[in-house]
Amino acid sequence: MKLLNRSALSVRPTRHFVDWINALEPTMGDDDLTLSDVERESTVYLIPEMDTPEALEGFVRERYLEILETELRAWEEDERQWPETIDWSLFQRFLQIEHSYLAIDLDNEAALEISEVDDSLLLETDQD
Repeated sequence: MKLLNRSALSVRPTRHFVDWINALEPTMGDDDLTLSDVERESTVYLIPEMDTPEALEGFVRERYLEILETELRAWEEDERQWPETIDWSLFQRFLQIEHSYLAIDLDNEAALEISEVDDSLLLETDQD
């Protein structure tokens, strides 16, 4: 085990986010995605170590737009299909976050690798 010098944010969709996803490609009846379907696709963001609620809130407020756009893009690349107003209110309505103070790597075999996040990386993850 390796203790990382990071904290973590788990970002999960809300019902509003799922409703937006389902509105992108309307389906009939049981073909709509459910909240539990989409929660399986939740994202964990490694962030600098945060030791107070105030520091965490300040960090999230500084980076919310980047997080929100990443989450929207994971479901729809065409920004014209995104909600009209991308702001703090939408972030709060579409996503819930959980903070973990510690991040521990349980993989003793593989070294951590760093890759830039881009659309192709998100699409590869979706197709797996």
